[in-house]
Amino acid sequence: MDTQQLARFLRVRREALGPSDVGLATAGRRRTPGLRREEVAALAGISTDYYTRLEQERATATPSESVLRALTRALRLSLDERDHLYRLSGLNAPDRRRGDRHVAPALLAVLDRLHDVPAQVMTDLGDTLAQNHLARAVFGDLTGRSGPEASVIHRWFTDPGARCGFPVEDHTSESQALVADLRAAVVRRDDEPARVLVGRLRRDSPEFAALWELHDVAVMRSRRKRILHPEVGLLELDCQSMVDEDRGQILALFSPVAGTATAERLTLLGLAGSSRP
Repeated sequence: MDTQQLARFLRVRREALGPSDVGLATAGRRRTPGLRREEVAALAGISTDYYTRLEQERATATPSESVLRALTRALRLSLDERDHLYRLSGLNAPDRRRGDRHVAPALLAVLDRLHDVPAQVMTDLGDTLAQNHLARAVFGDLTGRSGPEASVIHRWFTDPGARCGFPVEDHTSESQALVADLRAAVVRRDDEPARVLVGRLRRDSPEFAALWELHDVAVMRSRRKRILHPEVGLLELDCQSMVDEDRGQILALFSPVAGTATAERLTLLGLAGSSRP
């Protein structure tokens, strides 16, 4: 680990960001440029003391991959910057061809500014990479999963509990939409993770296997989604998608349907979330 270069790189990247760049409120003028160390630590979910030791060349152990992933996201690093961070830390950079979970900075920048509607960044195989606070309030925290369970598509077809938050009458259309979108993604990606996911689902879910044989293809761009939330009741949402250049990642925005009580119920969820410790 090159502690000196790592410390300088972290400091420069931190000072290049302002609070508004990461969705934080600004209060008055700051004496020094950029984010504070405690802000980066909070965004990364690590202690301020540990982050400070990294910047002050006092860290003795190599940062773990989970810490480096968190710092990559907190500092809004590009792929090249992410790879550089790993190498300075003495680790090999992640293979971009194998399940790379780096969030596209352009999508993350938009997510940072969305506070009044649920929004989350997902891969085209259904893995949730980042969520805002309202998305966590509506769907739960989906970012800490790994393996097959990371995919919302896999959970939908293999875990009965995954459907509890959806009206029963919507299950069939949701299944059809997920399979049609996945078929487009599999051909577009033409890689091992996509093939493994489909193979696992065809083996474990007769429903998926039957729908897969229909060869329906329909990329999700916009649709209506209904959620039965245990605290506030039915949420009716219009889902719109923004995509990165190769459509490997999608920013899904869930706006309340006009004429329903959804906007008020989202406000209640937001207030409840902000009041929790």
